[in-house]
Amino acid sequence: MKMFKVPLLLSLLFITPLATAEMMRTPSPSGAAVYIISPADGDTVPRTFVVTFGLKGMGVAPAGTEKEKTGHHHLLIDGKMMPAMDQPLGKEIKHFGGGQTQAELTLSPGRHTLQLILGDKGHVPHDPPVVSDVVTVTVK
Repeated sequence: MKMFKVPLLLSLLFITPLATAEMMRTPSPSGAAVYIISPADGDTVPRTFVVTFGLKGMGVAPAGTEKEKTGHHHLLIDGKMMPAMDQPLGKEIKHFGGGQTQAELTLSPGRHTLQLILGDKGHVPHDPPVVSDVVTVTVK
């Protein structure tokens, strides 16, 4: 009987943190939306350009701020796939934890995609996630 208790205990140790992270996600209000104001989808931009972020139905607050219906921006550049939505957003995404609503980017010439993901105080996407449409730009 002890043989079964040890594996069960070990499995609970590994499953519990995942379940806790899932349960602790910050709710987003119905109708909340994040979007890229500029550049517009299909625009041609210089190597260095400004991306302006928009947010509807929520407020922007710096990372670490615990205030209902707020978050801060994260920008996915040339993302091949969306990151896990139940964990803090990783290093492959540009973080704007100061509450910035725009950013200057310098990208290599060619075609690039931009997508915003709103993160909560701990950089975890809200539940449900607040994610923009993908904007494609051509850098000259």
